[in-house]
Amino acid sequence: MIELGGQQDAAPAGDLIKDVTEENFMQDVIDASMQVPVIVDFWATWCGPCKTLGPQLEKAVTAAKGAVKMAKIDVDQNQRLAQALAQQGLPLQSIPTVVAFVQGRPVDMFQGAVPPSEIDAFIKKAIEAGGGDTSNGLDDAVAAAEEMLDAGAAEDAAETFAAILQEDPHHAGAYGGLVRSYLAMGQTDQAEATLNGAPVEISKTPELEAAHAQIQLARQAENAGPVAELQAAVDADETNHQARFDLAMALQASGDTEGAVTQLLDLFRRDREWNDGAAKAQLFTIFEALDAKDPIALAGRRKLSSMIFA
Repeated sequence: MIELGGQQDAAPAGDLIKDVTEENFMQDVIDASMQVPVIVDFWATWCGPCKTLGPQLEKAVTAAKGAVKMAKIDVDQNQRLAQALAQQGLPLQSIPTVVAFVQGRPVDMFQGAVPPSEIDAFIKKAIEAGGGDTSNGLDDAVAAAEEMLDAGAAEDAAETFAAILQEDPHHAGAYGGLVRSYLAMGQTDQAEATLNGAPVEISKTPELEAAHAQIQLARQAENAGPVAELQAAVDADETNHQARFDLAMALQASGDTEGAVTQLLDLFRRDREWNDGAAKAQLFTIFEALDAKDPIALAGRRKLSSMIFA
């Protein structure tokens, strides 16, 4: 396997996640948080949301591979401890309550069940508060793979993106990069299968939304007509909206994204409702496929907005 950023093996789960009581609270929370942040889950057996949140917390803590630890405290079995902490300012009237301890002090908290994305953000913030690195070296590996892809080494890039996903199966950037690598190799079916296999937790991330749009464009390119003939049809009849739309598709397929956007904006200006708003829908697909800071996307969005709100 490719070595990625010198990442260490995951610590044993028993070292990362512990059931804590009044007797070992000082050792496993206060003292332990002097070394790495400790996420404390205050829960109870009768609490429905606790049964959902607890496993999600454990999964996220395990994924952090030692950058953070977790302590689970049953408030019913540790009432005196819960009361003492409440007297010190922790709002434990409602559970589940999750508190991040850093350097012996609570630095952040939330209550109730929350989506996995918010759990990940909470843990990342706790790690950063403790001075830890949340990238695990994988972001550097993704950047290196992107350089390979830009240089035309799609196979090498795909191998690196795949290795990153073995280390972190929820890395949206690596998933998006692997999809684009397959598209660069002309393997649209494999790209689509890769995207469909992504975890549902990251399915709505910008990286995967972009990958979905890129696959749509690749599928359209398979049926795109010849640019010269379509350009001639538009020149012969500027009101031929289907020919203009097909010309935009052909230009996109040939790599002329700016030309495609220009034709679609012209079509939208002429008849924004044509074919159930097909011009605007296609523009959005192109914009989603491009990097958010791409000059073509930025200029195209501005022009489209000015037409919509004119």
